[in-house]
Parts: sequence; structure tokens; C-alpha cells
Amino acid sequence: MYDKNNGSPIVKIFGLKMKILYLAHRIPFPPNKGDKIRSYHEVKNLALHHDVDLLCLVDEPGDLKYKVELGNICRQVAAFSLNKQLSKIKGLLSLVKGHSISSGYFYQSRMQRVFDSWVKDNKYDAIVCFSSPMAEYIFRSKVLNSTRLKEKPRLVMDFCDVDSDKWRQYAVESRFLFACIYHLENRRLASYERHIHNTFDRTILISEAEAELFKNVCSVKDLPDVIPNGVDYDYFTPYPPLASSVDRVPKLVFTGAMDYQANVDGIIWFCDAILPQIKVEYPNLELYVVGSHPTAEVSALAKRNNVFVTGFVDDIRSYYGMADISVVPLRIARGVQNKVLEAMAMGKAVVTTSKANEGIQAVNLEHLIIADDIKSFSRAIIELLQDRQKCHQLGQAAREFVLAKHNWKKNIQKFEDLLTDQQ
Repeated sequence: MYDKNNGSPIVKIFGLKMKILYLAHRIPFPPNKGDKIRSYHEVKNLALHHDVDLLCLVDEPGDLKYKVELGNICRQVAAFSLNKQLSKIKGLLSLVKGHSISSGYFYQSRMQRVFDSWVKDNKYDAIVCFSSPMAEYIFRSKVLNSTRLKEKPRLVMDFCDVDSDKWRQYAVESRFLFACIYHLENRRLASYERHIHNTFDRTILISEAEAELFKNVCSVKDLPDVIPNGVDYDYFTPYPPLASSVDRVPKLVFTGAMDYQANVDGIIWFCDAILPQIKVEYPNLELYVVGSHPTAEVSALAKRNNVFVTGFVDDIRSYYGMADISVVPLRIARGVQNKVLEAMAMGKAVVTTSKANEGIQAVNLEHLIIADDIKSFSRAIIELLQDRQKCHQLGQAAREFVLAKHNWKKNIQKFEDLLTDQQ
């Protein structure tokens, strides 16, 4: 097994190109969901100054074509299709064998062979793993763990957020059998995350809150490094102000991957409990649920009056643009919510929960509004709709906050410094 204290050099390369091998559990293109947004910007920005080789899995068949896009950024790319049903079986078998579901779900022997081949043929300065399951390729590598490999690359893990704690949250919301499985995965994955932290040269999380949580959940002595997400604020830029006519139908928007459990739970809760309260004051109000792969439960929301479920859209900005308020009613949340950053960058007033704001650390009532219960959430939206000037001012302050705190260029520089041990 890889030992970070045995032959791993401290890389000191100032102004020179590094060779970097980057592993991602999902192909980092298109950057249309949280993890892919982060991994895409890491790959793209590192490739500006260094040679980046990319190994990744593809869980959506249609995404295989984007290997060409990534080939224009990286020196070489290898992408492997992931069969979700087969991977679920592999994950459960991994659990039965005493390991985590996650490490089994994302492991493929084909990808391991390419990984070993590339490590053997290239003198990498650093290997970056995006998300904890990618560490399995490190731990199972015969080449990387060989005593004949004298100069071992620097190992950096971007956990992004604390995946093990997501399983704990899922368990709380699930029925008995699934709750038992999720609790077990929570413990197994936390142990796995601790092992990674103790083995890799540097580990990274997306926010100070996640780093503190990681320290507590995984029982480690030292905090991981923190590199926040940025937002492409040149792309997500404000649309012209909305007409202020009292006759205009008010619009809300919720965005995200609509097969992701946290999003499903959040929008169902919003539509069942919060939306009826708002419609007492605004019966014609429209809600747009925007994002790919809506589950049957989410699709059924379109049967309700003035609720529109769009599925995948080519350009999400038009939906942010036409909305008065972006709602992010997440009761299960980890890390940085990109949907919050995108809406803020577009100058939109955001009403969200404290959990969804943990990784962003915006100030309540200054940059957005935080509400954690039905009454306060519905009241916040009603008050913003009644005071359009306040709504606009909140959106302006939100964009200024994003420009100051969530800058990709600045954040990726810190990432690069970790690779060269300049921290």
C-alpha cells in the first residue's frame, strides 16, 4: 500500500510545467452539476500551465462524446463507461466484504490497468484524485506501490465535501432497511476517508465548515486544506431588470440535478409545505423546476397548478433571468451549493436554508435570506415579492459577495500551490 512517508518527494517547481494525473469519478464535462463544475474548473485551470492527463468514469452514456472537448484541454484522456446497475451490485458486494459501497461502486479493473500503465510510462509530479472513491486506484496500484518506483508522485485528494456524512443524512430520512445500510456505509466511508487523509500528502475540502466536520467525523488531528468553489461570473451575469408591473406574474426557480436525493427531497418539501402558503398571497405565482433527469416524483409536480418541470435545458441562465427569486430549500446538504452561487452571480435574491449556506458563508439578510422552517421560508418569499426594491438590492449584494469571495482564478492558484508544496 502507498506510504506517503516512503520516497514521496516534496515537489518544488517554480514556473515550470508539472505532469499531473487527474482522476475523476465523473467525466468533468459538461460542467452542469456540482461535482462536475468543480472538477472541470480544476482540470481546465491546471491545464493552462501544466500537462494534465485525465482518467475518468462516465455514468451518462451521452457524456462520452465530451471526451473530445476534454482532449482539447488535456494532454491525454481515457474515459470508461459506468453501468449504474452493475455498479450498484459491485457496491453492495464491497459492503458485504467489509468495505464501503462507494469504493466498490466506482472501481473498474479496466481503468486500473490504464492507471498503472500511465504511472509506469510517465514520471508524474502529482496525482490528483477527485472524490474519495478514486483513492482505490492508488491503493490497488501494483506500479505505484512497487519498491522499484523510486520517485513517487505527490498525492492530493479533493474530497470536495464529506461524503460519509451524506449517508448519515440519507439514513435519517429513510426506512428501516435502507437506514441500516446507509448507517453502515456512513461508518465504512468515514473510516476510508480517514485512511485517505492519513496516506495522501494533502487533502482538500470545499469549505471551513466541511473541514471542521471532516475532522470530527473522521477523528483526525489536523484539518484538511480548504479551497472554496468559484463561479463563472462572466457567464452567470445579471439580465436586464424585470418589469415592475403589479400585474406581472411572479416567478420562482429551483435548479439542480433532479435525480439527486437532496434536490428531490428539497423540492417535494417546498411544493407540499411551503408553496401553498405563498399561493394564499400570490395564487398565480409560477414555479420552475429546472434540471436534468427528474424522478417520477419530481415529474408529477408538473400536474400542480403553475408548476413547470423542464428537465434538461441548454442554458439555465434564461430561467434565472426570468425569476424574481431563486429558492434553494435543501434539508440535506453538504459542501458548496453551486445553484446558490449561480443565482447570486446573476443578481438574484436567494431564499435558502442554513444547511445550503454552510459552505458559502453568505450573511443572512445581507447577501441572501436563510429560512429553515415552513413559516419563515414562505414569509421570506412573500415579503420579497411585496418589496421589489428590497429584492433587487439583495440580488445586487449577492453578486458583489460572489465577486469578492468565490473567484476561480484565485482559488485554483491555491490548489496549484498545494501541488508544489508552497502552502
